Amino acid sequence: MRADRLVAVLLLMQARGRVTAAEVAAELEISVATARRDLEALSTAGIPVHPQPGRNGGWQLIGGARTDLSGLTATEAQALFLLVGPAASIAPDAKAALRKLVRALPDTFREHAQAAAEAVVIDPARWGAHVKERPELVRRLQDAVVRRERFRLVYSGRGRSTSERVVDPLGLVDKDDVWYLVAWTEKGQRTFRVDRVVEAEPTGAVFERPADFDLSTAWAEIVERMEERRSGLTATVLMDARFVWVMQDRLGRNCEVDGAVGDRVRVRVTAPTPLMIAQELAGWGGSIEVLGPPSVQAELARLGRELTDRYAGMDQSGE
Repeated sequence: MRADRLVAVLLLMQARGRVTAAEVAAELEISVATARRDLEALSTAGIPVHPQPGRNGGWQLIGGARTDLSGLTATEAQALFLLVGPAASIAPDAKAALRKLVRALPDTFREHAQAAAEAVVIDPARWGAHVKERPELVRRLQDAVVRRERFRLVYSGRGRSTSERVVDPLGLVDKDDVWYLVAWTEKGQRTFRVDRVVEAEPTGAVFERPADFDLSTAWAEIVERMEERRSGLTATVLMDARFVWVMQDRLGRNCEVDGAVGDRVRVRVTAPTPLMIAQELAGWGGSIEVLGPPSVQAELARLGRELTDRYAGMDQSGE
C-alpha cells in the first residue's frame, strides 16, 4: 500500500467530504477493491474516516477533519504547486500526479494552485541540444533511496581502476547535468559520480536511514569541501573593470575581486594547479596582466610558445 496514494485519498475526501470507493478508484485510476482497502486502512489507522451505509452512502470525513486534515493554507498550497509544477513539465508521472492533486484540493484553493502549477516551465536542454533522458541507473538508485535498499556497486575511480562497494543510498544530486549519489558505506559517508558506476545491483537487504541526515545540508558540505580542493592555488590578475563580470560569470566562486589599481581591477583566480589557471586565462591574451605566482606565468609562457610554434608559419589560408 503506497503512502502517496493514501495522501491522495485524504485530499480527495477533503475536497468532497464524502466519496464512494468507485469514485476514489476512478480518480486515482485503481481498482474498486484497492480503493476500498485504502479507505478501510485510513479508518483503522485512527483517521476520522467512516463508512455511511445506504443508497446515498459512501465514506465520509467526520467533524472538522474536512477543512483541517491537510493543514495547508491557501498560501502554502500555492507555494507547493509553484515548486512541483516545473517538475511536472518534464516528468509525465509528475504531471499525472499533479493533475490528480489539483482536483483533490478544496474549491477555494484549486484555481490558484492550478495557476501556480502552470506558471513555470523548465526546459533543461541547452540551445542547439536535445533534452537528455534521465539515465536508467539514476531511476534505479532513486527507487533504492525511497525503498531503503542496500546496493552493491562496482565503481571506476579517477585512475579507471574499479572497486566494489556495498552502499546505503541516501540521496541523489543533479549538479550541472552530472548525477551524484550520496551514500553511507563501511568507511562512512561517500559521494559517487553515477556515470562512473559500472555495475549496480540490490543486495536484498534494507537499511535504516540516519534520523539526522539531511540531503541538502550534506550536499552543501560536500560542495564546500570540493571547492576548497579546487582552490588550491591563487593567481592575481589585473584587468579592465568593464570585463570583470565576464570573468566572474565564467569562473564563479573561483574569481573574486580584490580591489582597484588605478583604472583597473585586481582579481584573484583560483584552481588546483598552475596549468588549470593558465588555461583559463590564456584566452584573454594581452588584455589582462598576471602578477603572479611565477608558476602560472611560466605556464602561460609555455602555452604561448606552443601556439606560436604550431601556427606562426601559417598564412591566412591555413597552409
